[in-house]
Amino acid sequence: KSVKIDLLGLKCPLPVLKTKKKIKEMSSGEILKMTSTDPGSVNDVTFWSKINKNYLLSHAEDGGVYTFYIQKN
Repeated sequence: KSVKIDLLGLKCPLPVLKTKKKIKEMSSGEILKMTSTDPGSVNDVTFWSKINKNYLLSHAEDGGVYTFYIQKN
């Protein structure tokens, strides 16, 4: 199952805080697609995923939009 969250236009720390809240609502194994326009979200989400033992499956940037796929542990 895949869940999506659109965080376009939000600035640090809101993208990672809203991602954290959404992941908490999900079941283990579910995948979250998160989109953000905050360049800082690359470092924030990467670090947050590691310390919370979630899996950052991929992230990409296209025209200033950052897309992350995170699997809940």
